[in-house]
Formats: sequence, structure tokens, C-alpha cells
Amino acid sequence: MQLSDLDLSKTYSYADYLKWTFEDRLELIKGKIFKMTPAPNLYHQDISAVVSGELYDYLRGKPCKVYSAPFDVRLPRTDKANDKVYTVVQPDVCVICDKAKLDKGGCIGAPDIVVEILSPGNNQKELRNKYEVYEESGVLEYWIISPQDKTFMKYILTDKQYQPTKLMTIGDTIITPILPGFELDLEIVFAGI
Repeated sequence: MQLSDLDLSKTYSYADYLKWTFEDRLELIKGKIFKMTPAPNLYHQDISAVVSGELYDYLRGKPCKVYSAPFDVRLPRTDKANDKVYTVVQPDVCVICDKAKLDKGGCIGAPDIVVEILSPGNNQKELRNKYEVYEESGVLEYWIISPQDKTFMKYILTDKQYQPTKLMTIGDTIITPILPGFELDLEIVFAGI
């Protein structure tokens, strides 16, 4: 089966997603297929490695875990059955503090923190479609990193709606109440870019 064999106007579930064997990397957002951009570029990979590494070092010996793409995050509306889950995304980095959300397939339910690193060509998907599903599913913090602009934006879930923080850049340090004592220096994140 090829991606071109699928009807892109149809609604698909995680059960369908599990059957696909083609090489294209896909995400499902509210049942609709979104093709992921080709392999991330060097800067994207560098930033992902730094953020993952900083989180990994901080979380060593703590209950929360950090995962990097490719890692399936299923965001069920109500029913967790594979044929009832219509959103499956692969955030660049995510932090999950509730081990009950982890299974052999990845994560089922909202991670505590999701990090997306913008790549040319995927900004609309990240900024509109994923924003909506992360907010609706209860992701506590949604971090967006732009390598091109060397900026960092954090959305914090408050009363079931995201509130943006100020736009941050080199010289700023990221902190979060989810991980007390954690600091992410944007000078390190954007080094070499």
C-alpha cells in the first residue's frame, strides 16, 4: 500500500495508522492525515538533542520521563480504544510525568510538556492544528522553538485555555513549575545556529 492509495478526505483512527506500512511518516490530527516534513535539518536535530539532553539530565532519578521523536502520542477524546483514537502525533520532544500514560505504543493521553521545533514548511500544522489538539487534550505546557528566528514561545494551560508567555530568545532562561529547579539556557539551545 502507498500513501497515494489512501483517501485523504476520509477520517482515520489509530487502528488504521497501525496497519500502514509505507515509508512516509504521518500524523493524524482529528482523523485527518498530515504528512510529516522530510528528515529534520541539522539545526532542528541539534536543538532537539540539546533540549532532550538537558531534560534527560535533569529528570535522571525522577518520576517524569523525556521522549524524542519518533514517539507516538495518542490523544483520545474519550475512548482509548485504538479504533476510537483519531489524533496521533509525534512531538519533537515530550515530558510525561504520569507513568500510567505509557505503554508499548508510546503515550496515551496528554504529556505534561510538548516541545515542537519549527521546520520550514510545517509551521501552519504546528501553530494551528497541533496547538488546538494539545490545548483540548490538556497538555500543560506547549513549547515552540524557532531555529530560524532563534526564539522560544511557551503556552501554559490555564482554565483549559493556553496563555502565551513573552517571546524569549538568546540570553533568556526557560523555567517551568512542572519541573522545579529545571533551567534551559537559550544560549545553549541556539549555540552554533
